[in-house]
Amino acid sequence: MTRILACGAFLKNSVCLLDTATPQAPRWSRVHGDLSDPAACAALEQSVQDLLAQAGGPVDAVAHDLHPDFFSTRLALRVAGERSIPSIAVQHHHAHAAAVLAEHGLHGPVIALTLDGVGLGRDGTAWGGELLWVHGARCERVGHLGALALPGGDVAAREPWRMAAALLHASGQTDQIVPRFAPVVGETAARTVQAMLARGLNCPQTTAAGRWFDAVAGLLGLSVRQDMEAQAAIALEQAAARHLQAHGGVRAQHSNLNLAPVDAAGRIDLRPLCLPWAQWHAPNPAQTEAAAAQFHLTLADALVARAAQVASERAVCSVVLGGGCFFNRVLTERCVAGLQARGLRMYQAQALSCGDAGLALGQAWVAAQQLAQAPCYNCSEETAACA
Repeated sequence: MTRILACGAFLKNSVCLLDTATPQAPRWSRVHGDLSDPAACAALEQSVQDLLAQAGGPVDAVAHDLHPDFFSTRLALRVAGERSIPSIAVQHHHAHAAAVLAEHGLHGPVIALTLDGVGLGRDGTAWGGELLWVHGARCERVGHLGALALPGGDVAAREPWRMAAALLHASGQTDQIVPRFAPVVGETAARTVQAMLARGLNCPQTTAAGRWFDAVAGLLGLSVRQDMEAQAAIALEQAAARHLQAHGGVRAQHSNLNLAPVDAAGRIDLRPLCLPWAQWHAPNPAQTEAAAAQFHLTLADALVARAAQVASERAVCSVVLGGGCFFNRVLTERCVAGLQARGLRMYQAQALSCGDAGLALGQAWVAAQQLAQAPCYNCSEETAACA
């Protein structure tokens, strides 16, 4: 019997206590919210103390996110130090996949599609459009979306026009940023972002699916700035759903995988798909909705094709879906249909959130697997890194 306390994610934080003697009955805190809020940090700290008091015995390890600056990480390290127990860092997308494995009681190797807005990768960059091979504590990156720049860093996640500008830059259309966006955001802002991208200043790279949704929503004129999380992605999904409802549904439409080529390293390049839309200046609603639908279908089909390829190469028959992008019904339905058509078993979150609110269970599950395979008291990293 092993007890693991997991301190959760930065966004929608919640804490989990997993006892391997009763793996189907983890104990949860409430959802505290985002750890940028001091009140959420205080609530997290109280929940940790409450769960430790309820553990019914000693806790064997504390699991946390790979990011060293999160309050949840610092709290986990402090608790582990106070109790002289291991602290175990679990990569964000490995944890998303593991949350599904834990919920379904799965232990064999799987391919995982983990799509969200951000999570620190093992290479120090921002991940979020990931295909992983996962077997317990072992995790290997076997594919991902092509990277986009984040002009201005975190602010780009709040302003989809910046991500659209990054997409133009990545497609060799940097000189189109000012004429396209100056009428919308102002000459100064458009020129500043164009210069940042051209010079690579404050433009960290990300593979996040969430930022690709933002980029396409910005490119199609569906969102300039977001007042709430995922607003641009929701607008893009709604536009796609309107088109698909009028044209036979998600399963009736075809995509063109030639517009989303995959290189030898498993990188899915969505730029050829999006490039024609960069030439549009005043698309009508029908064109916008058709483009939104084509983005969803092509993205899903490219992910499924890569997942099926790796599953065949590695003799794996199960695929899990995790991460907040799978709140998107169009994307999820298309992925599920594609995986099932290839004879693959598919698992996704049921009782738990597919997003960050359910992440702590995955952290705890990976930590328990790691301790079972190689007990140690210096576990600041995963046994086998996602690379």
